[in-house]
This record gives sequence, structure tokens and C-alpha cells, in this order.
Amino acid sequence: MQFTIQYPLAVPRCAPELRGGVAMRRFGEVAEQAGFTALAFTEHPAPSEKWVQNGGHEAFDVTTALGFIAASTTTLKLMPYALVLPLRNPLLAAKAVATLDTLSEGRVILAAAVGYLRSEFAALGMPFEERNELFDEAIEAMRGMWSGSDFRFQGRHFTALGQSALPLPPRGAAIPLWIAGNSKLARQRAATSGDGWAALLIPAERAATVRSAPIPDLASLRDCIDDLARRCDEAGRNVDEITIQLEGAHSGVLLRNDSLDEHREFLSQLQELGVRSFVIDVPASSSAEAYEALERYGKEVISLLS
Repeated sequence: MQFTIQYPLAVPRCAPELRGGVAMRRFGEVAEQAGFTALAFTEHPAPSEKWVQNGGHEAFDVTTALGFIAASTTTLKLMPYALVLPLRNPLLAAKAVATLDTLSEGRVILAAAVGYLRSEFAALGMPFEERNELFDEAIEAMRGMWSGSDFRFQGRHFTALGQSALPLPPRGAAIPLWIAGNSKLARQRAATSGDGWAALLIPAERAATVRSAPIPDLASLRDCIDDLARRCDEAGRNVDEITIQLEGAHSGVLLRNDSLDEHREFLSQLQELGVRSFVIDVPASSSAEAYEALERYGKEVISLLS
């Protein structure tokens, strides 16, 4: 099992010092030492104040923050989780991700999402109704930019007439791309063009809030993984080629101080289903509390299940 740690800006009562460079640098170093596979930053470049005040959260620019983490770590994977591709011109997104991957010597895992905040799309001048089409277009365009220069592409709202993409990332279009989302369409994208599927174990009432399909329990998750396997087979791929990552209520095990014995049992059940990566949050009322939580999880969970 692999483990992704989310930087705790989204955690209630996040300590002010964790918004600064010194604490952030140390957080990455401790996470790497504790055995976490990846560190993730979520994206919300321009959410509404209403969303923030009703359960939303702060967010850094993801590639900038991950670049900062990259400078003080050596093995920790860097994960935009998730980059909302329809919010931006895909050539700009391709350049940012390629730069991060190059300077980190190939440590990026790009988890990408369609997005769900209509007001954020409006604020950034992007058509919310076209987000699925823009998402698929972005994947094609970004991989094209990573593959070579003289890039030509006719997009819905941009035209590339032979653009330079230099310097190219060393891995080219092989930068891992995980599709985030619970929908059948997300699994279809993962099966046909993705390297991973990042899902949420989420009940119906909460799923409606984030415009997601519900996956309320492990039985439903099993059905979704079976569906992914069928779609992979139809695409001439094996489902084992797809890294399945899960986030859910157990992601907050440290926030609630729940039993780690029961948590390990839950993770073992996920492994049996084919889940290979799990997302964790840490309490962060102080930087010291966050570091201690990272170390505890490393000793009591990661070291036993990795």
C-alpha cells in the first residue's frame, strides 16, 4: 500500500505557521522520513467566499507549492490532487507540470479533475457547461506538448499553430496521469487514457454537494472497480495497470484519534479490492502536532503495510 498525505490547509484550525515556508519545508521532510509516498495539494484558485465560509478551505497554487516541497525532498512524489484542467489554458498547465517534473527529476503524479464550482469557472472566465469537453481536450493537448515541439492543435478556445514546448520534460508524455472522480465517465477516462483512478468513498448526501457520484461503502467500491476492470478489458488494458487511490472517512483517522488497529484492518480490506494508494489528513493546530501525527502514522501504519 502507498500513502498520500494532504497538506493540511484544508484541515479545520490549521495553524498559521503552516502557511509559511519554514513549516511547509519541514512538513515535506518529515512526511518523506515517515514513509509517505506522495504529498498532495488541492486546487481552488478562485473559489467564492460563500464556499469558503460553508465548509470550504484555503489553497495554494499547487505547482508553486509542490515546487517548494521538491527543493527540500528527494523521493517524495509530488501530486496536484487534483488539478482542475478546464479552469486554464492546457498549454499553460502543460508548461507548469513539465517544469515541476523536470526540476524534481521525475517525481510528479498528476491527478486531474473536471471541477464542480460553477462560480469558480465564472470567475476565471471558463464555460462551466463545457468542462467535460475541455477536460478531454486538455489531456490530449498536454500530452502533445510534453511529446515534442512544433505542437499543432485546434482547441475549443485556443489554436496552436506550431508552438514550442522546450524544454521537454525527461519523461515526455509518460508523466503519470490519474483521473479523479467517481463517475462512470471518470472510470472510462482512466481505463482508456489514464495511469490511475482517484476515487472518493462518499455517501449520497455529501456527493451531491460536490457534484460527484456516490460510493457509500466497500460493496459499492467493489462494483466500481469491477466496472473499471471491464472498461480496461474493452480498451485492451489490464486493470492492474491502473493505480487506484481512495479517499474517504478513514482519511481523517488521525483527526478523530480513531483506532489505528481498526484502520489497518480497513486498509487491508482495500488492498484485497485492488486499492493501492490511500489519502491521509493530519491534525494541524500547530506544526508540532502535524509533524507528530506524520511520524505516528509512519510507525504504526505505513511501516506495517507498505
